[in-house]
Amino acid sequence: MLTALHFAIIAPFIAAIFVPILYKKFTHIHTGWFVLAVPALLFLYFLQYLPITANKETVTAVVDWIPSLGIHFAAHVDGLGLLFALLITGIGILVVLYSIYYLSKEKEALYNFYTFLLMFMGAMLGVVLSDNLIVLYTFWEITSLSSFLLISYWYEREKSRYGALKSMLITVMGGFAMLVGFVMLYSMTGTFRIQEIIASAGEIASHSLFIPAMLTILLGAFTKSAQFPFHIWLPDAMEAPTPVSAYLHSATMVKAGIYLVARLSPVFAISGEWLWLVAGFGLTTLFWGSFSAVRQTDLKGILAFSTVSQLGMILSMLGVGAAAIHFDSMEDNLYVGATTAALFHLINHATFKGSLFMMVGIVDHETGTRDIRRLGGLMTVMPITFTIAVIGSFSMAGLPPFNGFLSKEMFFTAMVDITSFHLFNIDNIGVVFPVVAWIASIFTFIYSMMLVFKTFTGKMQPEKLDTKPHEAPFGMLLSPIVLIILVVVFGFFPNILSYSVIEPAMASILPSLLGEGEQFYVDIYFWHGWTIELFMTLGVIGIGTLLYLSLRKWVAIYRAFPDSLTLNHVYDQTVVGVDRMSRRLTGSYMTGFVRDYLLYIFSFFVAALVFVLFNKNAFSIEAAELAPISVYETVLAIVLVTTAFVVMFTKSRLKAIIGLGVLGYTIALFFVIFRAPDLALTQLIIETVSVALFLLCFYHLPQISQELEKVRFRLGNLIISIAVGITVTLIGISANSNRLFESISGFFPDASYDEAGGKNMVNVILVDFRGFDTLLEILVLGIAALGIYTMIKLRLARRNEL
Repeated sequence: MLTALHFAIIAPFIAAIFVPILYKKFTHIHTGWFVLAVPALLFLYFLQYLPITANKETVTAVVDWIPSLGIHFAAHVDGLGLLFALLITGIGILVVLYSIYYLSKEKEALYNFYTFLLMFMGAMLGVVLSDNLIVLYTFWEITSLSSFLLISYWYEREKSRYGALKSMLITVMGGFAMLVGFVMLYSMTGTFRIQEIIASAGEIASHSLFIPAMLTILLGAFTKSAQFPFHIWLPDAMEAPTPVSAYLHSATMVKAGIYLVARLSPVFAISGEWLWLVAGFGLTTLFWGSFSAVRQTDLKGILAFSTVSQLGMILSMLGVGAAAIHFDSMEDNLYVGATTAALFHLINHATFKGSLFMMVGIVDHETGTRDIRRLGGLMTVMPITFTIAVIGSFSMAGLPPFNGFLSKEMFFTAMVDITSFHLFNIDNIGVVFPVVAWIASIFTFIYSMMLVFKTFTGKMQPEKLDTKPHEAPFGMLLSPIVLIILVVVFGFFPNILSYSVIEPAMASILPSLLGEGEQFYVDIYFWHGWTIELFMTLGVIGIGTLLYLSLRKWVAIYRAFPDSLTLNHVYDQTVVGVDRMSRRLTGSYMTGFVRDYLLYIFSFFVAALVFVLFNKNAFSIEAAELAPISVYETVLAIVLVTTAFVVMFTKSRLKAIIGLGVLGYTIALFFVIFRAPDLALTQLIIETVSVALFLLCFYHLPQISQELEKVRFRLGNLIISIAVGITVTLIGISANSNRLFESISGFFPDASYDEAGGKNMVNVILVDFRGFDTLLEILVLGIAALGIYTMIKLRLARRNEL
């Protein structure tokens, strides 16, 4: 039975159904006001779990889905899942509120926007609260689908379609690899339940599938969280409306991969490969993202690469935190702090990056551009937006007294501490960790300063702006102001989160380190003395300031990277190459002639079935139990054969149609003789309708030409025709002669009534015994109908444009 927790996950999907109705019914009210209630109520609902998770308790609710395959809709709330659920719903409130003022109800298709947004919200909740890997994967792919729809919201723009397709291809391919890893985990543990897999982690570490499962799962996590080299989809996804960027690409979707790494750390962190891969790819992404952000001239482009960089930073801390698993307890365990830093920065990033995305949206909305080459001097006309930009950017740069400074110092501490770790050869070459972290932080400082000073200081250039700049309305400012307040509050009072949110999440990631009644020590504060981390920060500020002031002198180094060697170019060429190759391959066999298609089908049909039939010694003739052939069957068989020849050789369309009808009615008579009245009735109806439709269609066609055209004899066609007939005959004879099991026909009459509660056996078979088959048939028909409807709508829209 579904519980309140299950309904909390599916509530956004249910609400999405009503969005188009509300949009059409209440045209004078912005649809966002109705949608706002969904994340608000869910946020309040999830707050009640804070005392539970703080006491190291969890809540699990299970509903059977496909129990025979071990697939259950298992919802599980622990510290880690609750942290993400609160982020998803909390940021969701602010994003929906922001979108009410950002998107015009007169100009935008709001029913599409909010339907897709609610789909995404529900999918993200499903990802972070599912305790079953297959259910998690299902929601995971729904996030890819809904993000595709949100990114392509302005589908008339080519860049929006390009960015949506790019994100879909990369994340879905990674998701499929992740599914393979999940199946491997199942084969090792015999369960899809995440908590049960964690419990058996020590038993599977030596399994031959352990490393392959780790690699494929990390591939899914890296693609979703835009880790190098899969990060290329995120900048192009910035073509989405700003509320989408603020929600998907700073606080939620890109954090799904981070969540997966954190959730499965208890399973894989024992391996040295996990530490090197997670921390290594994280640091590489951190550096490349920050380095690439400096060359951008679009404000959203800067934020896109900064998001890539910050995600790499969080991932690297989770990788370094895996070193803590190799200690038996928390005593003298330096590496627990890396996990604390990762979780704290996860929260901090959502606050300052969400506010910065909204700030950029305001600048774009009120000036008509995001190009920093056209901007400048906005500080006096947009003072509130400027304040948001200063606090958000300085926090992202790691400057005091904001929350980003605290988590950045903790990040430096983790990178320095890992150099003294004496396993996996890290103590020899681990010095690269703090070096890369420090250099990347310098570029982070530079692009953070660019966001503020290139946009708001200097001389205003009104002639380069599309509209006269002015401060945004309060409604649009409210959401980023709330986030900026959180940046300041979490900076001055970070321990508000220590034992309510961060410590319970740590207990989910590092459960083996806690004994009964124990908890992690989490105390976040500003002054740690004159430490190496502080000197690293001072170096970042000093060198970063010099490099920012001399930016024009050295920015030309980016020209040394030709476009032909970029990952984007590789992606584009790969897509073009695959498309070209597929067109050539398809064109080689899609000739447009039905006879060619039948040739392929029948050739494969004969080759495969005859090979299997004789290779498995399945061909046999057993006539002992055959029923006698009656005179009625003989007559009907003669009629069938005769009519088939008439249809093949007649020159009259009318005779051919009548012949086809006779064939169908004759088969219906066979059903009557073999005591299958339901099939006979179905066959009669189908044949009647088919003959009537054929007559209507052919009535309007021109007469068949009376000129005789000699058809060249094709030996190959004759051979294939005879082979198909022989193959089908062999299969029929062998199927009747090989009775390996008792017929199932006797099962249905009693089971239909006793187990399914139905008196109509045929209906019960279709709906219950083969329900999935019927469901998929309906799904195919639904997709076809939707495609036809879409083509009709597009055709009408194009006609109206013309």
